[in-house]
Amino acid sequence: MSDPNGPSESAMNVVSVLPKDAIPSVDDPTFGDGYFGEPEDEVLVVDPDDGVAPARAYPIRILNYHEVVNDVAPAAEGDGDPIAVTWCPICGSGVVYDATVDGRRLTFGVSGKLVDDDLVLYDRETDSEWKQSTGRCIAGELAGERLRVRPGPMTTYAAFREAYPDGVVLQPDSEGSAAASGYDPSGYAAYEEREAFGLRGMRGEGPEREWNRDDLDPKAVVLGVTPTDGGALGFPLPVVEGAGGVVEATVGETDVVVLAADDGLHAFERPDFSLRIEDGTLRGDGTVWAPATGKSDDGRRLRRVPTRRLYAFAWQDDHGPDAFHATTGRG
Repeated sequence: MSDPNGPSESAMNVVSVLPKDAIPSVDDPTFGDGYFGEPEDEVLVVDPDDGVAPARAYPIRILNYHEVVNDVAPAAEGDGDPIAVTWCPICGSGVVYDATVDGRRLTFGVSGKLVDDDLVLYDRETDSEWKQSTGRCIAGELAGERLRVRPGPMTTYAAFREAYPDGVVLQPDSEGSAAASGYDPSGYAAYEEREAFGLRGMRGEGPEREWNRDDLDPKAVVLGVTPTDGGALGFPLPVVEGAGGVVEATVGETDVVVLAADDGLHAFERPDFSLRIEDGTLRGDGTVWAPATGKSDDGRRLRRVPTRRLYAFAWQDDHGPDAFHATTGRG
């Protein structure tokens, strides 16, 4: 199935920057209660729909060195669904995908290639290549297929631990250079602070990219909302914050509410009542809600929508300059 929102394959700029599998995927993940990093470290979260099986956190500090975790989503009963937890440090792109295509389970590795500065995954079953931020297969036997996005919010480890006291955390590999370094985040932190973006901003090589707009920084954090019924709209963090922390919109045929909290951006199907942030607390329909989980003090729960978190330049590469919610205007 082709992605109507993505660029044509002929327009993509594919380059090889590392040998295949030079960045090792995590294929046999282990989980535990503890985390060796800092409370403010960011994590990708897989939160089971049933609300019974424990949620899982995948620290970005670990994903920086592996970029993909082949896993099975936790389930209260029976086998969970195969998933791929993916991360591109250059694009700041964190996406969780279903890892089944036409009934076939796929396992993913890191190809060593970039397409428009975005990680190119490959699947070990057909050697087809996939653009990480869109989940679209760009080359090989499965070209044109697209992975289904699952809700995969990003938050801080501290917020994860508070929201999910029984949650578990991906543990580091016990071998390899990343483990020996303690998964040092300093190099990636330096990139986040630089004005330059893309491969040149990360490694100081490759062509310098242009950014011809002044309403949005190229590395502004964006929550890309892509409901299963179609449509794609990016919600920049500064835009949502400027609207008081709550934005309502229709994406495709789905009404959504996007929340900006201290731990990041979250998106849910819009309920039949209004939400508002007062004195740092999310309130609505006579109760208090937790933005990180969508749970209320009286036991209700908002339904998450499929999202991906990434930098503005990467979202624009994938969906064009007008696929952002309520920016102030093009520069």
